[in-house]
Amino acid sequence: MDKYVCTVCGFVYDPEVGVDDEDIDLGTPFEEIPDENFTCPICGARKDEFQQVIDDETE
Repeated sequence: MDKYVCTVCGFVYDPEVGVDDEDIDLGTPFEEIPDENFTCPICGARKDEFQQVIDDETE
């Protein structure tokens, strides 16, 4: 699953971990989090201020 980074503070949302403070269970893809309910647990940025982390790994 894709990770997303807050462009304001650098917090990384990892669906393998979730966010306990926001009641987001592990395994929840970022796309399934309701826009109006999610803010960055560090700085309070809105969901639209996150960007997908592009994995640079080559096989």
